[in-house]
Amino acid sequence: MLKYPPQMRGTTEEARMNHIPTSTRYASLSISLHWLMLLLIAAVYACIELKGNFPKGSDTRELLKQWHFMLGLTVFALAWLRLLVRIVKPAPAIEPAPPTWQNLLAKLMHLALYALMIGTPLAGWLILSAVGKPIPFFGLELPALIAPDKQLAGQIKELHELAGTAGYWLIGLHALAALYHHHVARDNTLTRMLP
Repeated sequence: MLKYPPQMRGTTEEARMNHIPTSTRYASLSISLHWLMLLLIAAVYACIELKGNFPKGSDTRELLKQWHFMLGLTVFALAWLRLLVRIVKPAPAIEPAPPTWQNLLAKLMHLALYALMIGTPLAGWLILSAVGKPIPFFGLELPALIAPDKQLAGQIKELHELAGTAGYWLIGLHALAALYHHHVARDNTLTRMLP
């Protein structure tokens, strides 16, 4: 059962059913995008991890690579939408307010996550461009961003894979921080983003 932070105790049952009062929650679009992107990012990782189970050149392997590219580019597009929503509807305050050093860490973490959601798919797009392959996007073919250059493609691929590995850590730390805030600090950090 969901345990409510101290400021939630004694509120109406309707507010509890909605997790917390509306004024302290993220905008509905922000919440929807957050959880949708979690699913998309999990699918991006699953596609690339599962790809290695199939022989090179097999239809399944190629399909998983194609889905990895398309879902990654979807994350790229939605990350920009999330940034726009965040500008228009800023994050609600954390109650009770955390120490300044935690706010700084949270901002750095969010910056790193946005860099991951924008930079990693962009690197994938650049890799396909540099090797001269088509850039699939749900029946469309996106334009190449750079001219073919196999050496550059290899360098970008290394950065792309490094970012992918860092992503596991960033996402894990993000989830742990949310659980820490909910169960230890007992603030509304997690409940602000619950669907």
